[in-house]
Amino acid sequence: MKELLENNEYYIIFANFKAFLREKDVIDVQTYEEFLNSDCQLVLLVVDSEYATVYCKDQGKLEALCHNAISNGYEDVQYITSENDFRTRLSVW
Repeated sequence: MKELLENNEYYIIFANFKAFLREKDVIDVQTYEEFLNSDCQLVLLVVDSEYATVYCKDQGKLEALCHNAISNGYEDVQYITSENDFRTRLSVW
């Protein structure tokens, strides 16, 4: 997948990616509560190739993703909390 993405030009309209560890139950998590109670480790939501939201259970990986985004010039990088999360579902459509 990495090679396909790097070697071609794409414009992502909407994308929902959900990552699970191997040998774990894969379910379609739709809410934050389902995410917390599932084996899903990471959710990546992308809109218009420009707006991305990441939910990650591993705090260290989440911090690394945040620092990487900032060091690569992404703007308006912020942590999602219960106070600033407007989503009711973990989906972009």
